[in-house]
Amino acid sequence: MAPSALTPIASLEAEDHARDAAFNKALHGKSAQAKGGLSALRKKDQAAQKLAVDEYFKHWDNKAAANETEADRKARRDEYATLTRHYYNLATDLYEYGWGTSFHFCRFAIGESFHKAIARHEHYLALKMNMQENSRVLDVGCGVGGPAREMIRFTGANVVGLNNNDYQIERSMRYAQKEGLADKWSAVKGDFMQMSFPDNSFDAVYAIEATVHAPSLQGVYEQIFRVLKPGGVFGVYEWLMTDNYDNDNPHHREIRLGIEQGDGISNMVTVSEGLAAIKAAGFELEHHEDLAERPDPIPWYYPLAGDFRYMGSVFDLFTIGRMTWWGRGLVHKFIGLGEKLRMMPQGTQKTADSLALAADCLVAGGKEKLFTPMYLIVARKPATS
Repeated sequence: MAPSALTPIASLEAEDHARDAAFNKALHGKSAQAKGGLSALRKKDQAAQKLAVDEYFKHWDNKAAANETEADRKARRDEYATLTRHYYNLATDLYEYGWGTSFHFCRFAIGESFHKAIARHEHYLALKMNMQENSRVLDVGCGVGGPAREMIRFTGANVVGLNNNDYQIERSMRYAQKEGLADKWSAVKGDFMQMSFPDNSFDAVYAIEATVHAPSLQGVYEQIFRVLKPGGVFGVYEWLMTDNYDNDNPHHREIRLGIEQGDGISNMVTVSEGLAAIKAAGFELEHHEDLAERPDPIPWYYPLAGDFRYMGSVFDLFTIGRMTWWGRGLVHKFIGLGEKLRMMPQGTQKTADSLALAADCLVAGGKEKLFTPMYLIVARKPATS
């Protein structure tokens, strides 16, 4: 089987915020203030982009699933923070172009538009957590703040985002200001494996498809446990391989590795390991289920499959179209031409192709019930902690 969620991490990468800020400035410049997507991509620094591409893909190039070793996985776990930071340096603008500002999957109802379904998925987590108005809430791995802004609008909570990517933090602040939510939103630079917040700082904590980037689920859950107030609730949509996954099956392993490569993941584990990790961190488990197993008429992965049959709104045409084989092909050629003309930084096409590989593996994992992006866990810190 894959390495356990309970595998201890011998040492954590040292944080260097000054270094990261300098690299962010060199790579992204003022592109955080751009509209986003492809327009932001065109403003990147070529040399810094190449460094980010090289640093990220050194973990994946020439490393086929059939030949993967524990040493390969350990190298990714040991450099989880750098791996994740460079992944989002490379992928954020492509995510915004193809998906929007909420970087996660969701369930779909018949006739429901893509963006309404995304928001409903966020509302459902807030509901299950009983998130309260004016409570102090931590968003672990907040991205560019799309889910947090929806949580604020839905509940009136005050949300603090934690992120180890300076560019995404800048994007989140820009959006919050633009949408009139700056008084309810703040973002902190930091590593979720070594949070700088004092003990018992938050009424609630949530994570939406973010803690999968941790080298150890128990490690990140322990940090969340520490910063939660006694009696506080933690809710997460976790990416996990299901217990149907067999690491000795080459096809299964190829799907897992494709997801990890295309999504900046160092160490994905199974459902049973994830549940063991939440309990080992000290939480009382209140609810858990794989929402991908609900009897929904529309599969969660349909946008990635580019399946127009399930489209809930004509306004989803471009979102779904970008995910079809021809939509991806057009983007591949457009970005390739942009690189040749030096209108796009070198490595953008390689990143886009890696995201396309992940999309194919995510769809395969979903269809074969080997993977879920929405294992819902709601757990509570004991009131006497």
